[in-house]
Amino acid sequence: MTVDPRVKPVAAIRTASLFDIVVDLNPKLNIGDGPLGRRILFGTAGGTFEGPKLRGEVVPGGGDWALFRTDGAMSLDVRLTLRTHDGALVHMTYGGRWITPPELRSEMADPAKRYQVDPSRYYFRTNPLFETGAEQYAWMNDIVCVGSGYLVEGGIAYNVCQIV
Repeated sequence: MTVDPRVKPVAAIRTASLFDIVVDLNPKLNIGDGPLGRRILFGTAGGTFEGPKLRGEVVPGGGDWALFRTDGAMSLDVRLTLRTHDGALVHMTYGGRWITPPELRSEMADPAKRYQVDPSRYYFRTNPLFETGAEQYAWMNDIVCVGSGYLVEGGIAYNVCQIV
């Protein structure tokens, strides 16, 4: 196959750490099996985030309207509100995929074992975007990020990196 002559080389994608975030979760709400799979709401109870340019808390009330597909994959649909240490509010949204290999699913379903599973054994990636009216954080309105997730006791955590 011939490469289209309009294709140009571009710079490699680089990232820089934005923050680490821990999201505490309320008990899940099983919405049930629908035409696309099982929908479960993991409501946000709080949490914290910290990075080189900002830090603060996760405001309770957001959540992940997760879809568990019939093939075992999970699609994320998350909306959170972050409150920075200086009082600014930032709206954070992200989709993503959590792919757990079939051989790990029983461990991940076991409340005593799930937090001990090495995150490198599953694929849990997100694509955060931000929106804020706070002048000091307006730069966040124009960035794209990627995140790598893992389970923690009482919730979920992500390492979020800005694509630079």
